[in-house]
Amino acid sequence: MPDTIRDWQYGTGSAPGALSPDGYELDIAYMARPSAQEIQLDLILDYRSNVALHPAVQSYFRDYRPPLFAVWGRHDPAFVPAGAYAYTKDLPDAQVHLLDAGHFALETHSQEVATLIRAFIEPIAG
Repeated sequence: MPDTIRDWQYGTGSAPGALSPDGYELDIAYMARPSAQEIQLDLILDYRSNVALHPAVQSYFRDYRPPLFAVWGRHDPAFVPAGAYAYTKDLPDAQVHLLDAGHFALETHSQEVATLIRAFIEPIAG
């Protein structure tokens, strides 16, 4: 499990040496607690129930047109780029940014993410 957390979840798509070990070492420690793996597997299995909610979420997007901002790791093995761009079907004005990153883009690209967030929020905040 530690190798999967470090190498797959955190490491896939991340530049070697770009990740601080703090995040994955903390996750490894949390997953070593009794029953933690079973709880995580239950949560992952429950993701499939999200699909039933998609039509209601998509309807909400079409009806209310909320501003949407997504920063995505281009090399994320869990949430692929097509998932980010799927939002633009119902929200054509959505801002989707793919970074040269993995699942934890904020861990490796914090300055770039902060700049993008600021540029997104400033016009909304006034």
